[in-house]
Amino acid sequence: MIGLAIRRPLVVSAFLLTFAVSESPLASTELPLQSLDQAIGAGEFGAITSVVIERSGKTIFERYYQGDENTLRDTRSATKTITGMLIGAAIADASLSGVDAPVMAALGNPEHANPDTRKTEMTVEDLLTMTSIVECNDWNSFSRGNEERMYLIEDWVRFFVDLPVRGLPPWEPPASERPYGRAYSYCTAGVFVLGRIVALSTQEAVPSYAQRALFDPLGIERMEWHFSPLGHAQTGGGLRLSSRSLLALGRLQLNGGVTIEGAQLLPKRWIKGSQTARVQIDEDDEYGYLWWLKKPTEANPDFEGPYMTGSGGNRVHLLPAYDTVVVVTSENFRRRDAHELSDRIMTEHVLPALR
Repeated sequence: MIGLAIRRPLVVSAFLLTFAVSESPLASTELPLQSLDQAIGAGEFGAITSVVIERSGKTIFERYYQGDENTLRDTRSATKTITGMLIGAAIADASLSGVDAPVMAALGNPEHANPDTRKTEMTVEDLLTMTSIVECNDWNSFSRGNEERMYLIEDWVRFFVDLPVRGLPPWEPPASERPYGRAYSYCTAGVFVLGRIVALSTQEAVPSYAQRALFDPLGIERMEWHFSPLGHAQTGGGLRLSSRSLLALGRLQLNGGVTIEGAQLLPKRWIKGSQTARVQIDEDDEYGYLWWLKKPTEANPDFEGPYMTGSGGNRVHLLPAYDTVVVVTSENFRRRDAHELSDRIMTEHVLPALR
């Protein structure tokens, strides 16, 4: 499927640079990133496929190293953040009562293994913050809830609700002794369940609801969803969107839920709340409602703000200090340093240019 992302009128006349870079006329030289062009062209950053930067509503850098502005990109787990936006939309239109809605009740109280009152009390907020009580950790290959185990069975909701209550090893502090009182555990299955909650609460399939509530108002016309064996949208990862569509979603968030036409698409309160730290991941990152939150460092005090991220180093960074959205798409899926490479693009090239 070919992706045509933004309906707003754009004049496009792509041409090839000496190292096979497709550049739109919108990609002016206002942002001096020739060194980044050369480094990506020389393979220094692996399989980076596009870099698009928009500041204060104007695209100031746009390069494609594979495909063009119409190419659909595999966002991988950046999809999770979009699922969070759909939860916000469902709450805003009163289809879902709020983040305190019990997960099991929202799913219709399905029968499940390992029954426990703490599982019954698990809320939508627990899934939005990756802090649910069930034993689910994609970063641990031994985890009962690791996503690779989920893909081997047919019913992914049942996979999640059947999981046992998790425990913490004695050398790790309990949630009550951690910042924000929560213990983080990265869980794709839980975000897939959020998608089912969106569908059940709105009584509409996720792709249809997403189109009506989020994509159409932003002019996003085409995309590719992945689906579970039972035909449910995989809201935990894999949604394919163009780089410009990702840029539009980032701008919506940076504008407090307001479209470029001035319509309040998502409540400002939800935007602020979803980008508020709810749990600490490590010394560099905190987490909101499916948003990663970059903490400033002494070396890069302005590398701060919410971001979407997916396997391979795919990124959508919001930089409030510069009123800027940065999209980096990548196919560095088999590289262990994929995220470090995307960080280097930001710290060694984009931020110095913005400064």
